Amino acid sequence: MKPFSSLFLAAALAAASLPALAQDLTIGRGNEPQSIDPQFSRTGPNQMTALHVFDRLLLTDANVRATPGLAVSWEALDDLTWEVKLREGVTFHDGTPFTAADVVYSLERAPDVPNSPASFAQSVADVAAMEIVDDHTIRFTTKAPTPLFMETIGTVYIVSKAATEGRESADFNSGEAAIGTGPYRFVSWAPGDRIELVRNEDYWGEKPHFANVTMRFIDNDAARVAALLSGAVDLIDLVPPADLPALRANARIDVFETATVRLVYLALNQADDAPHLTDVAGNPLPENPLQDARVRNAVSMMIDREALIDRVLYGSGGAASQIVPEGVFGFNPDIAVPRPDPEAVRALLAEAGYPDGFGITIHGSNDRFSQDGDVAQAVGQLLARGGLTVNGVETLPYSVFAKGAGDNQYGAFLFSYGNSTGEASRGLESVLHTFDEENDRGTLNRFRYSNPEFDAAITDAKQIFDPQEREAALQAAAAIAFGESGLVPLYFQSLAWAARDGIVFEPRRDERTLAMGAREAE
Repeated sequence: MKPFSSLFLAAALAAASLPALAQDLTIGRGNEPQSIDPQFSRTGPNQMTALHVFDRLLLTDANVRATPGLAVSWEALDDLTWEVKLREGVTFHDGTPFTAADVVYSLERAPDVPNSPASFAQSVADVAAMEIVDDHTIRFTTKAPTPLFMETIGTVYIVSKAATEGRESADFNSGEAAIGTGPYRFVSWAPGDRIELVRNEDYWGEKPHFANVTMRFIDNDAARVAALLSGAVDLIDLVPPADLPALRANARIDVFETATVRLVYLALNQADDAPHLTDVAGNPLPENPLQDARVRNAVSMMIDREALIDRVLYGSGGAASQIVPEGVFGFNPDIAVPRPDPEAVRALLAEAGYPDGFGITIHGSNDRFSQDGDVAQAVGQLLARGGLTVNGVETLPYSVFAKGAGDNQYGAFLFSYGNSTGEASRGLESVLHTFDEENDRGTLNRFRYSNPEFDAAITDAKQIFDPQEREAALQAAAAIAFGESGLVPLYFQSLAWAARDGIVFEPRRDERTLAMGAREAE
């Protein structure tokens, strides 16, 4: 393997503002990970960083279809038993062989990473037992029939037992434990600045085109576009919709676009002690109005989704009615996109006991997805026009905001869910099932929606092996949750990447900005 010397790294850092050389790629990313530990968080910035250095049992293509990763085949021996064959001849970046012991260790570690803001616990919640048959075969026993068992455990990143055991997430950040089997080797991370990677010449799969990759974190949209136009970076993600016409017309720039499976939604906190909810005079309320489905449905009907998409996102999105878009397994065509209806809103609020509305504060991120700060402001305006007293709109960097969302610090907040399995069950269970830490369900339910009827419906649907019957059951479960606005779906975002002429990039529906998807034009 070609050595990556400290002298070379110093030179690369010093020349960061210059155009990239032949085998070097510099990416301007709009967000950065919270950790290099691939099991620290299921959030998007963490996952797309992890995919460069670590592998999973299953990988996904640009259309979120599952493909073999470190697992090459799997078979359900009966309703509760799965046998998984692992890829042979794979080595970790330090040269040690990949074996079944690493998989078992990784699945055992995943639910217990300290301080995780979005745990992988649900990915392994169905596992009752794991038996190593040989170095490349594992037999799993599940707690209940789990037709999508591989799609579930397949999302966990596999780490080296030898390099990780006894280590903490901080050891990944320093590079000591950042040893995977992925297409790139970790070199360094300077939080708030950049990540440096070098190609893994011994990678088991297709080797990426670029040997040396720098990911620069540029959360300001204008600065990110300026970096591309100046040649400081070769490729940027999260292209601001307002800049798309000019970039498309620029002969030196190529734009790559796709519709995604990321749902942007308004979360209405239904916990008894939800903060930032007041009467119209700003006084605390004796009870939480967002626990009433009539109020949540009224809030949903205050939002003109098409206007939001057209005016704030410049058309880069599709109005949403549920957890997955049309065409994805589990989509229910009978759940219509809510339409603005002022008369119905007034009637529902009055029926619920809030004829004059109530006070609410909107929170959101300002660097997680395209125009997220502007979307939060626009939602605040729509709710104010709809009859609520909006006491304020506050946006924060995602790394700060996400922790607050998980710590019950907001009454209403903008969040998103990116589908990683290509079907609805994972999102329905993790986002809308009653929060149940002990059984690893509802792990992404930061707003504490709870309906026992829905919980039973999604639990039953997940155990159906026949695909047609399972999809019908998922559609019925979705109808329960979205019929009472368990969360308020807003839109599925469309995304664009832009690159200097001469770089070709494969856009992905899961939004991941992967160096492996970039190459020089032929």
